[in-house]
Amino acid sequence: MLARAPDDVPGAGARRIGLTGAPGAGKSTLAGHLALHRARGGHRMGVLAVDPSSPKSGGAILGDRIRMDDLAGSPDLYIRSIGSRSTSDGLSDNLPEMLDLMDAHGFDEVLLETVGVGQAEYAARAQVDTLLLVLLPESGDVVQAMKAGIMEMADLFVVNKCDLAGAQKMATDIQRIAAVSRREAGTWQPRVLLASSSKPETIEALSQAIDAHQAWLASSPRQAQLRQARARYRLRRVVERLAAHAIAALPAPVFDTSMPRQLAHVIEALQHSASDTTETTP
Repeated sequence: MLARAPDDVPGAGARRIGLTGAPGAGKSTLAGHLALHRARGGHRMGVLAVDPSSPKSGGAILGDRIRMDDLAGSPDLYIRSIGSRSTSDGLSDNLPEMLDLMDAHGFDEVLLETVGVGQAEYAARAQVDTLLLVLLPESGDVVQAMKAGIMEMADLFVVNKCDLAGAQKMATDIQRIAAVSRREAGTWQPRVLLASSSKPETIEALSQAIDAHQAWLASSPRQAQLRQARARYRLRRVVERLAAHAIAALPAPVFDTSMPRQLAHVIEALQHSASDTTETTP
């Protein structure tokens, strides 16, 4: 696993845009239209849509790809649905490696759609440059239930399906909540936008807001912080996977021993994994 990880990915990779929000908020349709719009501007676009995997079978329906397939094709638009597999943070086991490969293959931008709402914002925040929180006009109760930290994670708030009643009120409520959220001086001030897949002008406005945030980020120390957070996340996910494999391979009698002995067996297995990786990596 580690031996296959690309070590020579250029420092300047694809710009990463994340979309997260509650199920049913229309993230997939919005992501598809946004990607198609930006691809028409000459960008080579990739879309990674994470679908929830069954905790029993491990399978995933991958319905996001089915919904996006209805969009008009573009030679510069690549769409891939991936199962969340064993993760519980709204992302996928091998997401960091997939993002690195898209950097290596010359994509200009990658749109990442996460599963659900909750812990997903915290995990996705480190993986993307610009994070969009997608909400519906009737999401008032959801917003009220959100922790302040989640509201502070988003760079752009998008009230989707804005042709429905209550959209403007929802946008006003979000602006009010965002205004009282604690942010350090000189940091990005989140914008609230209305969007609808049936209104191209709202997709254009959203795309311009993303460009504005990307321009701000390019001159901000925040970019270096994001790179470090991504490296930490990737290392943690690798260690978690290796530890899970090591525990699953332990013989049954080990679990009748003391916890320090069990831990020693796992650490020994991790050391063997690290040694094997060192020997197989050119």
